[in-house]
Amino acid sequence: MTDADLVLRAGAVHTLLPGQAPQRALAVRGDRILAVSPDPHGLDDLITPATRVVDEPGATVLPAFDDTHTHLILAANSAHDVPVHQARDLAGFLDLIRRRAAGTAPGEWIRTTVNWQEFNLAEQRFPSIAELDAVTTEHPVMVKRGAYNVVLNSPALRRTGFGPDSPDPAGGQLERDPAGRLTGRLIGAAAAQAERLLPRPDLAARIEGLRAASHAYAATGIGTVRDCMVPLADLPVLRAAQRAGALGVRVRALVSAIGLRDAAEVGQLLDAMEPWREPGDDWLSVWGVKFGIDGGIEAGALEQPYASRDCYCGSLNWEPEALADAVDAVVRRGWRVGTHAWGDRGLRVLLDVYEEVLRRHPGLPAGTLVIEHGGLARPEQRARAIKLGLPVTVQHPLLHDAAGAQIREWGADRVADLFPLREWLDEGALLTAGSDFPVGPFGAMTSVWGMATRQTVAGVQGAAHAISRPEAIALHTTNAARLLAETGLRGALTPGRLADLTLWPADPLGCPADELATLLPDLTLLGGRAVHDARGLFADHS
Repeated sequence: MTDADLVLRAGAVHTLLPGQAPQRALAVRGDRILAVSPDPHGLDDLITPATRVVDEPGATVLPAFDDTHTHLILAANSAHDVPVHQARDLAGFLDLIRRRAAGTAPGEWIRTTVNWQEFNLAEQRFPSIAELDAVTTEHPVMVKRGAYNVVLNSPALRRTGFGPDSPDPAGGQLERDPAGRLTGRLIGAAAAQAERLLPRPDLAARIEGLRAASHAYAATGIGTVRDCMVPLADLPVLRAAQRAGALGVRVRALVSAIGLRDAAEVGQLLDAMEPWREPGDDWLSVWGVKFGIDGGIEAGALEQPYASRDCYCGSLNWEPEALADAVDAVVRRGWRVGTHAWGDRGLRVLLDVYEEVLRRHPGLPAGTLVIEHGGLARPEQRARAIKLGLPVTVQHPLLHDAAGAQIREWGADRVADLFPLREWLDEGALLTAGSDFPVGPFGAMTSVWGMATRQTVAGVQGAAHAISRPEAIALHTTNAARLLAETGLRGALTPGRLADLTLWPADPLGCPADELATLLPDLTLLGGRAVHDARGLFADHS
């Protein structure tokens, strides 16, 4: 064999090749794995004076992980915002905004990070408009939680044009107090309307946001993200970041169709996507289109009423016939579709839609239609999904952070049944794992720990649905590569595949559970290049 650029020796190299025992050495040339060996010195004949040798006998090597449902664009846009996710109560939350205001010119917008849940604050609520006004009225302030909720102070609310007599916009809500006054909280399309008022950062700032966010993913062991809500206008930004060498992860983008209402509007989106049809490279490609059949924590569509509201069963975003026509339009153009479904009614209706699309298109390639979340999946729905050959992406970090808020809305029994991983796997589904950041935290071992323990902020939820650590790791690696049709490129550590790997200071398969929850890699390589190097193992190489 040819000389190696890198030879890595470790206590265990888990290749994830079925039946293969842990190896002890791995060699890389260029961006590909060259060889593996069960002997830590079995690849020494590939070493030359130019070869980098990393000798870590106490470490463990695994493939780099995929996060198959996350929101890198949201993370990048929020990378330099007020870090309110660090707060544990409203006093600390508001103080972080106050400190930012002190260093911000009057009139300039202040926005918070998005990855937090109000239920996890001591007061278990959003800040009020009066509390935000007490912090500053010299700046418009936008407190943002997730993708669909914002709270504004008075200067920001005035800029929206919403007033006491304003109707709710289509697909949105202006929250009001019992007296009918606006509270400053905007939901859905109303939040999106407010966000359009924010000044657009220039391309250089967008690239730096992507650099910071993508390397934050890499620092947790994530090597590839499937970003499930990329605005069409942000595809050129991703391409510019990739060309600038700023991306710390590979990106598979789903272009957002959220907010579109019929097949004609979807057709216009598809026309605009045509320049992106050409296959991307290994770093950046467009996977397909993202729809949403129902809401989330406060609006997921259920068969029975919410625990928090009598006679309320959540909401559907599409009429089934209209969504079937929209999905039909996408697959006719050769793109794939991922659709958010959270509640059991939402999933039932989505299965009806997908079944109709498959009836219209017999022989549609496997993996063309994907269920995103499939949160409350009843036995009959799982059976239908598996019979139809539909992959499912699941996200325990979402459940971890949102469990308390979801229990308040749905009740404990339904929340305990979210993400029935054990059943999905035993029944034969193609299941992959992600984070749904910003609703849940991203991180390879954070997710593995959660799937294996079912721990959440509200305690263990549905212990019977837990899966083993090897199964959880597979959901982020080998199964993820199958979902993305990249099995020949990634997901396992075998010769010829891309050298996408992670080096861990402890073995995730055997370390104590409390250590697993916070375990971070020392090294993340993509194509043999270090995108995260906590200990400077590659410090003298570019």
